[in-house]
Amino acid sequence: MIPDPPAPDAENPDQGPPGTTAPPYGALGRTIVHLVRHGEVFNPHGILYGRLPAYHLSDNGREMAVLVANTLADHDVAHLRCSPLERAQETMAPIAAKHLDHKVVIDGRVIEADNYLEGQQVRFPQTLRRPRNLWHLRNPLRPSWGESYTEIVARMRLAIADAAAEADGREAVIVSHQLPIWMARCDVEGRRLVHDPRRRECALASVTSLTLMDGRITSVVYSEPAAALIAARGSKKFVAGA
Repeated sequence: MIPDPPAPDAENPDQGPPGTTAPPYGALGRTIVHLVRHGEVFNPHGILYGRLPAYHLSDNGREMAVLVANTLADHDVAHLRCSPLERAQETMAPIAAKHLDHKVVIDGRVIEADNYLEGQQVRFPQTLRRPRNLWHLRNPLRPSWGESYTEIVARMRLAIADAAAEADGREAVIVSHQLPIWMARCDVEGRRLVHDPRRRECALASVTSLTLMDGRITSVVYSEPAAALIAARGSKKFVAGA
C-alpha cells in the first residue's frame, strides 16, 4: 500500500504541509493522483533513448511493474493515464489488469522530455568533446539540450488536472518518466526547477502520490515499491532520458 498522506491542519484544513503548493486543479473533494515512473529498460549499450521507439522493459523492469501493480491493487482507482512510449505502456499493463473497469488513456503530455542528445551514449567528459554537442550544452539552466523545464511543468499540470477531474474524488494513476514526474513534484512543492539530475527522488517504478483537496495539492507522498529489485540489480544510478 502507498503510505497515507498527512492529515490537514484541523484549524486550517486548506493548509498543506510546509512547501506544498499548486495552482487549482479543478477536482472537488479529496482526490489522489499517483505519478508512476516506468520500470527498468533493456538498454545494454547505455543509450540516452529519450523518446526513441522500441525501448522495452527488461525482465527486471517487468517484475518492477508487477510490484507497483500489486501495491496499487487495493486502491480506489478510477482513472488510468499513460505516456505513449512502450516502456510506460508496459509498466501500465499489470496496473490496468488490476483495474479492468477503466480504459487506459494514452496522453502525450506525460511523455518523456524531448532531448536533442537522444541516440547517443551520454558520458562526461566524452560528450563535451563532440563538437555537435557543444551548442546543445550551452545553457544548463533552461536546459538547452532539450525541452525546457517550464514547458514540461505546463503540460504535466494539464495532464494531472485532467486525471484528477476524471478520478473525481477517487484515485488516478499516471505512468510517466523521471524528469516529467520530478518537474511536477518541484512545481507543487515550490522547489526550483533547475536541479542536479542525480539528486532527483524518482527511482525506477517509484510512486509519487499527490493528494488534492478541492483542487489544490495538499500533500506529496513518495514510495518505492520495487526498492528491493533496484538494490539487487544496482540499477538506482541516474540514467538520462529514462
